[in-house]
Amino acid sequence: MILRAARCALFLGCASIAFPALADTAPDASETAAADSAEADDTGERGPNIIVTGNVLYADQINALRTPTPIIDVPQSLSITTADQIVRQGFDSIGDIVNYTPGVTNSQGEGHRDSVVFRGVRSTADFFVDGVRDDVEYYRGLYNLEQVEILRGPNALLFGRGGTGGILNRVTKKGVVGDTFGGVRASVDTFGAYDIWADLNLATSDTSALRINGAYEHLDNHRDLFDGEQISINPTFRAELGSATTIDLSYEYLDHERFIDRGIPTDDNGDPVRALKRITFGDPDNNYATFKAHVLRGAVQHSFSDNLKGNFTASWGDYSKVYANYFPIGYTPANNIVAMDGYIDTNQRQNLVLSGNLIGEFATGGIGHTLIVGGEYIDTSNNNDRFNAVFDTAVADGRRADVEFFSAVRPFPLRGGVGTLASGRTTRVGFTALNDDTEADLNVFSAYIQDEVKIADWLRVVLGARFDSFEITVLDNRTGAVRTRKDEEVTPRVGLILKPQDNLSLYGSYSETFLPRSGDQFADINPPNDALDPDTFSNLEAGVKWDIRAGLSLTAAVFQIEQSSPQVADSNPDTLDVIDSRIRGFEAQFQGQVTPGWFLTAGYSYLDGEQQSRTGPTGRRVRELPEHMFSIWNNVQATDQLGFGLGLTAQDETFADNGNTATLPAYARVDMAVFYDVNPSLRVQLNVENLLDELYFPNAHSADELTVAPPINARLTVSAQF
Repeated sequence: MILRAARCALFLGCASIAFPALADTAPDASETAAADSAEADDTGERGPNIIVTGNVLYADQINALRTPTPIIDVPQSLSITTADQIVRQGFDSIGDIVNYTPGVTNSQGEGHRDSVVFRGVRSTADFFVDGVRDDVEYYRGLYNLEQVEILRGPNALLFGRGGTGGILNRVTKKGVVGDTFGGVRASVDTFGAYDIWADLNLATSDTSALRINGAYEHLDNHRDLFDGEQISINPTFRAELGSATTIDLSYEYLDHERFIDRGIPTDDNGDPVRALKRITFGDPDNNYATFKAHVLRGAVQHSFSDNLKGNFTASWGDYSKVYANYFPIGYTPANNIVAMDGYIDTNQRQNLVLSGNLIGEFATGGIGHTLIVGGEYIDTSNNNDRFNAVFDTAVADGRRADVEFFSAVRPFPLRGGVGTLASGRTTRVGFTALNDDTEADLNVFSAYIQDEVKIADWLRVVLGARFDSFEITVLDNRTGAVRTRKDEEVTPRVGLILKPQDNLSLYGSYSETFLPRSGDQFADINPPNDALDPDTFSNLEAGVKWDIRAGLSLTAAVFQIEQSSPQVADSNPDTLDVIDSRIRGFEAQFQGQVTPGWFLTAGYSYLDGEQQSRTGPTGRRVRELPEHMFSIWNNVQATDQLGFGLGLTAQDETFADNGNTATLPAYARVDMAVFYDVNPSLRVQLNVENLLDELYFPNAHSADELTVAPPINARLTVSAQF
């Protein structure tokens, strides 16, 4: 059954133990237990793989937690999106998954990277692959994934710095020993975008397998000038050395290129200028992002005994990225004039990540323990430079060189660095003004310990702490100045789980984390940032997890995130003010197989946060923090071959800027799907997004960079396996 699940998971979403909630009939507890006992040891693990298994909540395994803890006993909120869901809902990006996950939203990411707001905390770096940090800025593909895990709440102990509101972990496909199979998926949409994904697993011996996943994606959408392509390939090799040791090796090559579109501005009232919805503010030759990556990963998992297991992972990546763009920074409705700015940014990064864990299960005096002891070492080299735009007309007029004024018309009058201004003059622009040029070296050493203590069948306690040493050195190539800073932090975690019955958990959790003032991407620590202590965060969460029955669950949580941010005092630069802020919220998710032919996932979140200043509350809301969010998706199997999907994702209005001067209006979007299994190996599927053709603006980067969402559009997908 496991082999069948591996063959079906991405391409056809076949019913299997691996994805019980999408099975044609939900397995009962006895069937699941029998299957697990036939293929797992007495800890609930399949062989040496340290993953969680068993019929807990809606999905039956999670990669990121690193200990064999049933999901129902984890004292924090989490959501799992399986490969089957990715296909059935027509997802083609991380952003699509976030839209249907409670408590998290998308930010624009300036049109060239994933940017997720976890419970009101924005991040471009809290991303992981198979539990290994993946903090480079790019759009992550879905072509090679088993599932996507979004863990909300306290994550510092296992993942280190950041992770304040949550983290996103992608679980990649691995070789399946003992079987040869393959599959292909091709799709095309009404905008002209198309892609093809391929997956081939080869049994190279009785104890090894080679698996190759690849994708070609041609990008297109509803916006003028937008295009691009993405080439991705990921061969992996798995070898089983006896019954106790598994080795996984992989290489991933990425070559991405896309047009950068940073959206439209707001008017004098802070509302999106809907009349400009079809105008793309940019230069087709100078709004682009290119990204290339070579990533090597290796993992060894070994069972020393039935009760002691370990793993070691190593990841090395070489990344090169260039992004250049012109974008709006202001709009005057009276004369329909938009102010434009621009820059080009080049980044090279090399990341080395080494991590290891020992996991032991034992008892002392009748009290059970699941103990994890681990460590991590990160060595990052980051070279970054930026050149600002220079308009020759602005220089001639003695004005700010990187801003000029154009009529907001379609097509936008800027091509190849030459444009016609609103005044009728011709301007020439290039990226020639050096803004910064730095070389940063980062060394991080971490050690952590956590004990999950089973005091009684109805009571469990989680205790742990992590030590991080974070040292950064930055060379400013413009001046030759070298700045260094070293931060050492201990972050604790405490959790309490009450189990009135086996299928119900009530929990509370407290954790702390920190974020150095060099931020997510380490481009610089210019003064006074090199003198400032890290931002520190505390997370407090309480919730409930209820397995209503096999394959059907309800989770809910309330939480509070508090941030303390040291700032140089206005009155005395030699002293610091500490500015505190707080975000509170509630979220709930109902998910699973309601009836044999009806799968449902529904989520709701309430978020509230107020910005703080040196004098206290400002009355301004945290930006991109919708008060209410709701999503629902239904899959209904009408016949053995024909099925339907219908969903809604909606969010309350929010602000696009810290000053609360620009508004992203509330919206609700309806999506649908129809899928037909021609035979057991071939599926045809039609997904329609924004069925009611709603005009909406889902996210932003600033007050004058609001994303224009796609109108109604459809995608036809054909999936086959062999």
